[in-house]
Amino acid sequence: MQHPKTNGVHDRKTLNTQEAFPCPICRHGQIEALTLMDAFACNFCRHIFTTNLKEQTVHVEDSSQPMTWRWNGRKWQTVNQTDLDLSIIIWMVGLALVVLPPSLIWLPSKIFVPLDGDSGAWFPTFWIALTFGLHFTFVAWLMAEHYQLPFYVAGKVRIRRWLERFSA
Repeated sequence: MQHPKTNGVHDRKTLNTQEAFPCPICRHGQIEALTLMDAFACNFCRHIFTTNLKEQTVHVEDSSQPMTWRWNGRKWQTVNQTDLDLSIIIWMVGLALVVLPPSLIWLPSKIFVPLDGDSGAWFPTFWIALTFGLHFTFVAWLMAEHYQLPFYVAGKVRIRRWLERFSA
């Protein structure tokens, strides 16, 4: 038995307050209208969104990063409102935090080379790698927090729920 083909118009739904929609941030939960408010809330990540039903957009309200998405009838599309100057500064500071500290350790280790056969000759290489790894992890965490990446938000929610299960 064959199913009738749809032309794509009938299976699209408009943003409204009576239905649930996938969360544009975590992509795991559903956003539903809050009672007596022009707002939506996610049942997974608990973010709150204000809606513009005329433009079919939602704007996250409980984040330091201003993010807006437009509903196209099937999925969310980001509305690019990024501040390019701020993004460039954030990326440059992040790059400096990752590259500069290991470089400050690498330079003296190459100027003052350990003696051959010294038992601690491995330590400068280890210290450079450790410094790079920790600074990279720190900057990656800050970027994920700043841009509210979906996998990061979902991971935070899962960890919080896991910890709540053991604390109760």
